[in-house]
Amino acid sequence: MERSAIRTDRAPQAIGPYSQALACGDLVFLSGQIGLDPATGTLVAGGTAAEAERVLSNLEAVLAAAGLAFADVVRTTIYLVDLADFAAVNEVYQRHVREPYPARATVGVAALPRGARVEIDAIAVRGR
Repeated sequence: MERSAIRTDRAPQAIGPYSQALACGDLVFLSGQIGLDPATGTLVAGGTAAEAERVLSNLEAVLAAAGLAFADVVRTTIYLVDLADFAAVNEVYQRHVREPYPARATVGVAALPRGARVEIDAIAVRGR
């Protein structure tokens, strides 16, 4: 099965040896995004909710580069440095997704790249 990388300047560039997203058949696997501003490459200020908003905007940009939208997302994973931020992230997340909501897992982690508080990755399906 052919694999193709998806890239956009509207989301932060990869900070390691990975693609922003990879299409494989009808599936598109989006790498985790943290709250980096794509214009500056720095983490947005304002705390976890502000980071979550930027994360979801970054994911939307990668989805758009693949010709997709959040309506095409079937699975997400949210990584939180502090699970006490769950409600704040959930509030932001809910503004970006619609029913039927993607399947989702939320995981507490010890640390994230660049001192981020939240990271989200996703899987989307083409041609639904």
